[in-house]
Amino acid sequence: HAHESDLVSYTRAKLGELPGVRLIGSPRQQVGVVSFLVGDVHAHDVGTILDGEGIAVRAGHHCAQPVMGFYALAVTSRASSAVHNGRDDADRLPAGVRRVLEIFG
Repeated sequence: HAHESDLVSYTRAKLGELPGVRLIGSPRQQVGVVSFLVGDVHAHDVGTILDGEGIAVRAGHHCAQPVMGFYALAVTSRASSAVHNGRDDADRLPAGVRRVLEIFG
């Protein structure tokens, strides 16, 4: 849990530095996921571009339609981490999101 919490905090900080990226939620207790939006780019487009960069994320409503509707969100991108991930993996995500911003700039 401590490893995942550290990795999520690190990932959120790195993504939060990017213009146009909106982090979803502000969890008091971290689990190994980070949900985010990239400007007006649809989450499926974000996922497709990141996939091309070798970065796996999920895109969609994540089986959470009621809460997504409550917050007026149709979809988000979601990165997950676990014990086998490290900061090197987390560093690849903002690099991939920069690519999304270049393409949709």
